[in-house]
Amino acid sequence: MGRKIPLWQCFVVILAMVGLLMWSILVDRGGEPHIALILAACVAGIIAVLNGWKWAYLEKGILAAINRSMQACLILAIVGCMICSWMAAGTIPSMMYYGIKVISPAVFLVTACILCSIVSLATGSSWSTAGSMGVALIGVGTALGFPTAMTAGAVVSGAYFGDKMSPLSDTTNLAPAMAGSNLFDHIKHMIYTTGTSLIIALVAYTVMGFMYSSDKEVDMSTLTEITQFIERSSNISVLTLIPPVFVIAAVALKLPALPALLGGVFIGVPFMFWNRPYIETALDGDSLVNNVFNIMNNGIHMGNVPEGASAIIEELSGLLGHDGMQKMFWTISIILCAMCFGGIVDCTGIMGSFANLLLKVAKGRGGLVLATEFSCIFVNAICCDQYLALVLPGRMFKEAFEDMRLAPKNLSRCLEDSGTITSNFFPWNTCGATMRDFLGVGSGYIPYAILNWLNPVVSVIFGFTGITMTKMSEEEYEKILEEREKEKEEALAALEA
Repeated sequence: MGRKIPLWQCFVVILAMVGLLMWSILVDRGGEPHIALILAACVAGIIAVLNGWKWAYLEKGILAAINRSMQACLILAIVGCMICSWMAAGTIPSMMYYGIKVISPAVFLVTACILCSIVSLATGSSWSTAGSMGVALIGVGTALGFPTAMTAGAVVSGAYFGDKMSPLSDTTNLAPAMAGSNLFDHIKHMIYTTGTSLIIALVAYTVMGFMYSSDKEVDMSTLTEITQFIERSSNISVLTLIPPVFVIAAVALKLPALPALLGGVFIGVPFMFWNRPYIETALDGDSLVNNVFNIMNNGIHMGNVPEGASAIIEELSGLLGHDGMQKMFWTISIILCAMCFGGIVDCTGIMGSFANLLLKVAKGRGGLVLATEFSCIFVNAICCDQYLALVLPGRMFKEAFEDMRLAPKNLSRCLEDSGTITSNFFPWNTCGATMRDFLGVGSGYIPYAILNWLNPVVSVIFGFTGITMTKMSEEEYEKILEEREKEKEEALAALEA
């Protein structure tokens, strides 16, 4: 290990990362963040080496960060296969078809948010929700005339509500583990801030839905044209909804995410053969038997646009296709590049320096909550990883919350109110890259992801006002002091040994 990196050099690393990303996204024609992230990792590595850090140690930090992201990479690859499996099986076209038939334009946004909340509560995964229900709702929203960014915002709000409130979610379990609180105490405590934010978001979506549908009258003949186009593109049946029902049930029964998603992929395969005539039309007459693996790997496009079709049909046809597992490797490569940078700034203590700086300026209960939430957002942006945004601030602010005699569930709530829910705001973060890839949108959905940006604001307000900020009892505080003393004694014993 090397010496502590001076704060001004830490700022150089962060400014280099921000500058390179701004150049790549705003100036460079490709708009790709990959090389910028690698160059930022090089800057961080050079500064670390100049301060005595060995490359072998930095490499271990990079590999540890990549290892933390491997489950996310595997889920991305499998979801790419799953979307194509469900597209070819008629599952996603059926979800779009029934959604258009059932959902009223005036309540579409609020319905989309609620549906995604229910699915993500059942699965504990915002990614699975966005990759299945979200994809279908984007198609429904397009058919009803809603901008893609607006629909995506409602989908992301619902998906992340369930992700941070479900006991099946990894982040919902990680946050209390970092803070030292109980899982169900943590979930109950989040109801105050997240529930308040969801209610406000649903009211906003209701108003937006009524305003948008009144400003833009939906042409029923266009809806008929759309549903007929979907019917011509795929076999529409309630039975094709079996694969997503299986995935929801499997994860709700606590089957691990990867086997559940793989099950969803392969349950879709028999329905492909039921949908065979439509698939072979999309494959220009080629045999389905020869293309099952090819479809899941390279994708399929189910919507053939007839001549003279309206613009909405052309737009909708793009949502009846996907590029399969191979499409996801662009996103996976962003994650790997980001982890190179995130691993170095984590293992060298660069992020810890910024946390200590925040602790010095945090005054009082409200200041501590604000510093914690800002730190979570900062780590999401700089370390490019949702889990680090919970682990690092959780480790750094735990004692500060204890010294202020605030119960651990206050800290775990702050971590989730900011770390979990803002991770998708940054295109180079694992969650940000994934949401954009699944939903086919840029960053324009962020203003419409009302729950995601409102939740941290509500949490900070609760921190300053003291609403639901539970205090420790004297016995709990004494127990924590005893545990700290025991840890110091064990550390001294280890040094002497």
